[in-house]
Amino acid sequence: MSSTTNKQQSVNQLLNLLKKHFDSPDPEKRPVLEELLYGVLREGTTRLLADKAYRNLQECFFDWNEVRVSSPQEVAEAISDLPDASAKSERVVGILQEVFETTYSFKLDDIDKKGIKNAAKQLGRMEDVNDYAVAWVLQQALNGHALPLDAPSLRTLRRLAIIEEETEDLEVLRGSLEHQIPKAKGTLFLEGISEVAKEYCWEENPHCSACPLKGECPTGQTRPQNESRSTRMKPR
Repeated sequence: MSSTTNKQQSVNQLLNLLKKHFDSPDPEKRPVLEELLYGVLREGTTRLLADKAYRNLQECFFDWNEVRVSSPQEVAEAISDLPDASAKSERVVGILQEVFETTYSFKLDDIDKKGIKNAAKQLGRMEDVNDYAVAWVLQQALNGHALPLDAPSLRTLRRLAIIEEETEDLEVLRGSLEHQIPKAKGTLFLEGISEVAKEYCWEENPHCSACPLKGECPTGQTRPQNESRSTRMKPR
């Protein structure tokens, strides 16, 4: 059996386990710019925390222009529950400023008129937009087949041996996964892996013994079963 076939079987089994153990909620529909901002918040965390941070932004500021003219510190206070809140606040303000200077508005709804690839290129040229945010907008707002990959997801997928340890090129990694994971299951994959990363697959002392993916995870099968009490404490 070829390694490609083995990898596809592993991916299919992973998707089945994610469907069994985790919810895959229908994503809220947002305009492109708002989805881009949400994508910045969503990186490195879960939908629940990103939703809360996004609501806080909308409640703490009158509109996106007020966010744009506010200090990054003020924005960071509204999203303080997120990892890297200070860096994300600077990116949110930077994106709003760049869009305003370019369009004199807070809209990007026409960005895909020349196709998904051109939309990805245009988004990728923005100073405060990274690969994750581009893929997020393509998947969530533009109906494209893209899989946003952040650090927790990459860590989890490497431990599952779904992606190779030595591969660092995000574009290559995403391209490979997008061939193996059907577009219709992209949200299930994204949400499930994020939850596994948050609840079990911590960077230090992962809680492998309780992870629902343990049976398919080479890392989980090789870790000691008698994890100490301190190991089981979930990091903040």
